[in-house]
Amino acid sequence: MSTPLVPLDDAFVHAAPYPVSHPPTSASNDPRFFERYWNVWHDDTGDLLLAVGGSCYPVLGRVESYAIVNFRGDHRSVRSFRPLSPEQADLTVGPIRPTILTGLHRWRHVLEPGEWGFSYDLEWTDTRRPTYGAAWGPPVASGERQVTVGFESFGQVTGWVQVGGTRVDWAPGQAHGTRDRHWGVGRGVGGPALNGGRVHRPGWKGGIWIDLHDVGLWGRKLLYGFDDPRPGSGSVHRIERRLRFEPDTHLFLAGVIDLTFDDGTHRSLRLERLGNQTAFMRCGFYGGTPGAGLHPGAYKGPERTEWDRFDVNDPHVRLALRGLDEHHCAVIDGTRATTGILQPVEPDAYEACREGRPGWALW
Repeated sequence: MSTPLVPLDDAFVHAAPYPVSHPPTSASNDPRFFERYWNVWHDDTGDLLLAVGGSCYPVLGRVESYAIVNFRGDHRSVRSFRPLSPEQADLTVGPIRPTILTGLHRWRHVLEPGEWGFSYDLEWTDTRRPTYGAAWGPPVASGERQVTVGFESFGQVTGWVQVGGTRVDWAPGQAHGTRDRHWGVGRGVGGPALNGGRVHRPGWKGGIWIDLHDVGLWGRKLLYGFDDPRPGSGSVHRIERRLRFEPDTHLFLAGVIDLTFDDGTHRSLRLERLGNQTAFMRCGFYGGTPGAGLHPGAYKGPERTEWDRFDVNDPHVRLALRGLDEHHCAVIDGTRATTGILQPVEPDAYEACREGRPGWALW
């Protein structure tokens, strides 16, 4: 059965793991049910990288958001929490204030200034056509199956970012990135308390988010432009990675990724991390926040805003923060150059290459 997306799917209005166009169904009562927006934005010079996201947990009655900036190795983040309001679609949490301007196409993202030391006012515009997808977990004997549904896109970012005493203005064409809008029953939501005492690994060890000019590479999904005559989205049938890592931290440094698309064509991408331009997603709840170890959906106190700052040019700091990591990379695709994001779970990706698991090798 076809389940097309509609602009309202960009809003936090879902009660079950299906899009708005799906026939009515029972609302989820699993405490791990979530709505999430997630973004990574960057320039092409390797100076400025942001990761921004937020989640709502309607059964738990909790909302949280985070913003992370890395400006030439100065890694700052702010996290904010509040109880769920009667208006579930309200995305504001503390100083983090996103607004949907046009569903499935345009958002405005604002971070108010404060003691966290950075702020921004940015507008996002999708340039790749979003398509609905669902990734279901295995059947379970009782309760609800884990599932992540929703869509992804690539796009352009304009506006300004203030980091300390430095303001960076992004004019059209100077910054771009990727986003997702997912919802479902999340593995790991609520931390060990809601997952039988287990701490789940944060994410997938092989994420690749790169706009290759003619197509957007979002993991194993290929995203087309809005005016592309091909229907829906495409897929990557095979991924072979040869990667190099820092010897002391086992964080990604460079590599070659060979791809086989669904039409039989091949691409070979050469990636190199740009300095220490990494967004360490532990600062956004993935794998547990630094210090407190808060996992997505685990905070159950009153309204609160917290922040931290790290010098990730120091390898000891990088080692302490590693986990789910968004590495800003220079990318060579044949004769074309761009930048994009490689998102491994670390040191899992290094271990996969060292052990020579299928599709993984040291370079």
